[in-house]
Amino acid sequence: MKIAVIGGTGLIGSQVVEKLNAAGHQAVPHSLSTGVDVLDGAGVDRAVEGADVVVNLTNSPTFDDASPAFFQASMDNLLAAAHRAGVGHFVVLSIVGVDQVPELDYYRAKLLQEEILRRGPVPYSIVRATQFMEFMEAVMSWTSDGDTVRLPPTPIQPIAAKDVAAEVADVAVGTPLNGIRDIGGPDVFPLDELGRLTLSRNGDGRTVVTDPTAGMFAAVKGDVLTDRDARLAPTRYTDWLA
Repeated sequence: MKIAVIGGTGLIGSQVVEKLNAAGHQAVPHSLSTGVDVLDGAGVDRAVEGADVVVNLTNSPTFDDASPAFFQASMDNLLAAAHRAGVGHFVVLSIVGVDQVPELDYYRAKLLQEEILRRGPVPYSIVRATQFMEFMEAVMSWTSDGDTVRLPPTPIQPIAAKDVAAEVADVAVGTPLNGIRDIGGPDVFPLDELGRLTLSRNGDGRTVVTDPTAGMFAAVKGDVLTDRDARLAPTRYTDWLA
């Protein structure tokens, strides 16, 4: 199969391309660096021409109230081009619980992306993943002050990027779901405990203070960012840290 991977040079996209090509498919990465601008449409028709599948892994450069405009414009351009090219399957990567946290601008934006895809003219699949293990350092940096990191006890089910990429690649070469596949890591941790584990394993002397009001994930109520019934990936966080 020929698969156009939009955002194919990023953390997930580069691994999706590698896995698909290793399986004998023709996966081609596209991004701003290859001349494809999903916002103004430049290079988009060329990118999807002849593709059996489009995998959209582009992401908004911000997590604020500017993010809906990014997903609106990028999806409009990509879906229109995919339809003109006769693409038979369009895949996006989203977030477990994305429809349960309306307080977060970015989550509302990702839900908008899903809705645009559902209403669009191309058969589709949505892969919803839990939080990436690779993002834990960034999450801690948002609420770090000197030797203290403040984190809420929000339940998190971390998944390794390589496992996300494997699931996206698997969905891409399958029959369109016209629905959602949920994937998650094998274990659930309170975010504050996950922070303590991360700092301890990395030999980082900072202290984690439990603060239900700290950071973006403070807006999350309950365990909506976890899904124990999802397809569980094999990589455990402690093994990934090691």
